Amino acid sequence: MFRTRFRRLAAAAAVTVIGLGALTACGAGDDEATSGPAKLRFLSLAWQKESLQVNKDLVAKWNAEHPDIQVEYVQGDWNSVHDQLLTSFEGGDAPDIVHYEASAIGEFSKQGYLADLSDLVSGDLKGQIDKGVWDTATVDGKVTGVPFLLESQVVIANKKLLDAAGVAVPPADGGWTWDEFQANAQKLTKPGQYGAAWALKSPTNRVLNLALNYDGKFFYGDGGRTEVKVGDAEKEIPKRIHDMLYTAKSASPEALGMSGADTLPGFFGGKYAMLPGSVSLRQQMVEQAPAGFEWVTLPPIKGLSTKQAANPQTLSISEDSKHKKQAAQFLEYFLNPTNMAALAKGDWLVPTGKQANEELVKLTAGKQGWDVAADSAADLTVAPFQQADGYPEWKTKYATPALQQYFANKITLDQLATQLVDGGKQVLR
Repeated sequence: MFRTRFRRLAAAAAVTVIGLGALTACGAGDDEATSGPAKLRFLSLAWQKESLQVNKDLVAKWNAEHPDIQVEYVQGDWNSVHDQLLTSFEGGDAPDIVHYEASAIGEFSKQGYLADLSDLVSGDLKGQIDKGVWDTATVDGKVTGVPFLLESQVVIANKKLLDAAGVAVPPADGGWTWDEFQANAQKLTKPGQYGAAWALKSPTNRVLNLALNYDGKFFYGDGGRTEVKVGDAEKEIPKRIHDMLYTAKSASPEALGMSGADTLPGFFGGKYAMLPGSVSLRQQMVEQAPAGFEWVTLPPIKGLSTKQAANPQTLSISEDSKHKKQAAQFLEYFLNPTNMAALAKGDWLVPTGKQANEELVKLTAGKQGWDVAADSAADLTVAPFQQADGYPEWKTKYATPALQQYFANKITLDQLATQLVDGGKQVLR
């Protein structure tokens, strides 16, 4: 999720890509002089202008206030960081503090490259973040990352079109059910205008994420063995999207091959009334919407629940760091509620901390959908597919092609289920 988003936008980001030499210079394994300050290197993947500034300002403020613990800010890049980290970990020269995402740190955790933070972070920080979010950064019982930024799925809507169709905007803490969303999409559909545009160029993460609305798990474990199962719960979200496309015809078929950003011209032009998508899409609304265009952020759609998969950005400490306690002190400062709120605002994402969420709403006065964004984090949790070792291969080889065929109306729902299950047998055998 995060890597997909940042890879897509990285070309537009004015960041300095770190070379291997920059990453390995002054490594965590260097022998620090005992009489001098503890020196820590912080590899940050911040890339947006506001986010970069917040990160650098916090590091500078820390250094000014803590002469005995000095932090060097090192700029990283989402496109190349995985390979760079792997090389630096294997060479024993990793940064002390590593910025990444929950779905990617598992590999490094299993290989022993990341420190267990269970006894390093305070009870206060632990209590600020829900257990389900902590679970995304927990591997084999060890907490190897502090989750701090989340990306949820919401709905961006054209306010004028909603008003014209008599569709009321739901409150931030009480979104529509799937039945209501589909019914309202139907009301918003007329010649030349679709109620919704599902951008499903890469459909697998989106479908498996939203499947949690109906307790759809897809990956099931039994005695150490994992298998793919597709029952009624797993079929619910694909079926509802398919029905919007071909039965109600309230969703645009042409949007299927698009990414979220690809749908914006049509959205601004009144061709699509609603865009189900990432909470980060609000940034494009602010930066790209034509003058006078009224848009609103609607809460996550509810099935049996509004549960979604959480893949937060994380901060980890290298196992080889000579200054783990000092690094943990910096993390406590960097991720205090006020700072976490500022970091989230800079990235247009949702902070994991409860108090940070409250401060973010106050900071933004709830405008630009920040009230909805804050509430949307409540039901984010770890999903079975995120912890399945064979998921990346299953997604690429089987799930994505099968879902694309289904949403293109080329195979039936039962055929989709068969292909997903058979793919699981190939990958997970």
